[in-house]
Amino acid sequence: MSGSASVPPDLVVGFDLDMTLIDTVPGFRAVLRALGEELGVDFPVEAMTAVLGPPLETILAPFLPPDEVAAAGDRFRALYPAYGVESVALLPGAREALAAVRDRGGRVMVVTGKFAPNARLHLEHLGVEVDVLEGSVWGAGKAAALRREGASVYVGDHVHDVEGALAARITSVSVTTGGCTAAELRAAGTHAVLDSLGDFPSWLSTRVA
Repeated sequence: MSGSASVPPDLVVGFDLDMTLIDTVPGFRAVLRALGEELGVDFPVEAMTAVLGPPLETILAPFLPPDEVAAAGDRFRALYPAYGVESVALLPGAREALAAVRDRGGRVMVVTGKFAPNARLHLEHLGVEVDVLEGSVWGAGKAAALRREGASVYVGDHVHDVEGALAARITSVSVTTGGCTAAELRAAGTHAVLDSLGDFPSWLSTRVA
C-alpha cells in the first residue's frame, strides 16, 4: 500500500454498512418482492441484489416509469423494517473488525447510503454499537461526514466507497464481499484490498505499528 498517511493516535475508522458489515441481500430481496407485489411489478430480484451499492432509486429506476421511482423508493423504505432486518446477518469478521478499532481506543463510524433509521434497526438487531451513524450518503457525498469526525480510514466494498474515502483524503480499505472485484476496486484507487473483514484486524495492527 502506498500514498496514504499513517493512522493518527486519535483513531477514527468509518465503515460502510451493506455488504461491508452486513449481508444485506436476504433482506433487500424480501423487500423487493413485497414492493413488487404491491406495485404489480416483477422485479428481477436476483439481478438487482447483485449490484447493491448505488442509491436505492438508481437500482429501481430501470424497472419503473420515471415519475414513479421516488414514490417507490419511499415505499421500499417504509416496508423495510417489516421485511428487511431479521434475515440479515453480520458478514464474517465484522464484529472482530469493529473490536480491533475499539481495542486501540478508537471510534467507529458507519457511513452508508441506507436510510439512517433502517440502518440503525440493523445495528440494534445485531447488537452493534457505533459512535456515529450517517445515512443517505453515497460516493463522494460520504466525505463530509468522514472529515467532520476526523476519520483516517474508510472501509467499504464498492468503488463508490473508494470515491468517498479519496474525496475525504483518507485511507481507503476495500473488501471483496460486495459486487465489485479486487481489480475494479484497485482501478478506483483504493489503498488496500482485503478478502473480507476477517483480514482487517491484522491490517490495522500493521498500520498502527
